Amino acid sequence: MSARVGVLIADDQLLVRAGLRMILELEPDIDIVGEAADGAEAVVLAARAHPDVILMDVRMPQMDGLEATRRILAAQHGSRVLILTTFDHDEYVYEALRAGASGFVLKDIAPEQLVDAIHVVASGAALLSPVITRKLIEQFVARPPDVPREPPAAVETLTPREAEIMRLIAQGLSNAEIATQAYVAEPTVKTHVARILMKLGLRDRVQVVVYAYENGLVKPGR
Repeated sequence: MSARVGVLIADDQLLVRAGLRMILELEPDIDIVGEAADGAEAVVLAARAHPDVILMDVRMPQMDGLEATRRILAAQHGSRVLILTTFDHDEYVYEALRAGASGFVLKDIAPEQLVDAIHVVASGAALLSPVITRKLIEQFVARPPDVPREPPAAVETLTPREAEIMRLIAQGLSNAEIATQAYVAEPTVKTHVARILMKLGLRDRVQVVVYAYENGLVKPGR
């Protein structure tokens, strides 16, 4: 039997919260531990309930989802954030990932896909689809180039194979796709990914993408 997952829903629209609750209450291994109507309330409830996953809307009154995500993750309650989005505001993709979000789901996502996404994030993995990766890369392309700088010292601890796999992660490839391109078994890729995260002090592959581009380890279009 899988572990139970505590979920906090944060969205300023009552109908959206009600719809999400209706879907998730049907799942025997998901518990709704709270609902927040704005970011400030989400911060308070996260500290009180310590949810495994927070479904976080971006645009909310009082405090938006980006700031709430930053504060919740900085408090280190162990919660992970799954952003709810309509893609009306692509500029939030980059900022949400920088804030530490573990992935994105569309508000009109199919119920079974939402449940799967919650379990993926709760397991410690990240939910970063190729579409989101492309949008993230577009954000880097649109930004003015930074002054060249030396790569972080931690990068030097990566083996050539780990450095290769980090670049493939940054391109948005899945473990299966990386295995095919690097001519290795998928379990081997998972081992390399775990070592990359440990050596670079990162939480998940979403952070690997941001880290790789921000430090000039990969370039948009490559």
